Amino acid sequence: MKSREEICIRPYRDTDWPELSAIHDAARPIELAASGLSDAFLSLAQTAESEGLFDGELWVAERDAQALGFATVCDGELTWLYVHPAHMRQGVATALLAHAFQTAPGAMRTECLVGNDAALALYLREGFRILKRMDGKLTGNESFAAAGYILERPAG
Repeated sequence: MKSREEICIRPYRDTDWPELSAIHDAARPIELAASGLSDAFLSLAQTAESEGLFDGELWVAERDAQALGFATVCDGELTWLYVHPAHMRQGVATALLAHAFQTAPGAMRTECLVGNDAALALYLREGFRILKRMDGKLTGNESFAAAGYILERPAG
């Protein structure tokens, strides 16, 4: 396993699209399955524009010129964070969050599906706290009911 120090965080380039699609399309089913929403899967190609992937600052985590994960922050909200399953639990998400905190130093919010215990544990470990639970429709695929947490990490 490689260390976090070997992970490079850089801005998104158009040539990253195939790798980001592969990362999302491998990781999103895991997130949805943990929340009992496997049937709600939509690919990155189906959701990137409507869910604002490019609305904020989009960063790619890479090692040895291979994309491992990506994150977007827009107006103080972490709106996207995905790591390819082959690279989970190797410090990639932590490195992406550290970069986000450094480049957007104010308070930061994010959302997490109820049941996605791995993501929730990561966010809590990195200083987020649960503000509230929301029940409603799954963002991006509103034909599915979903429950999620709104989390916030204070500035500083």
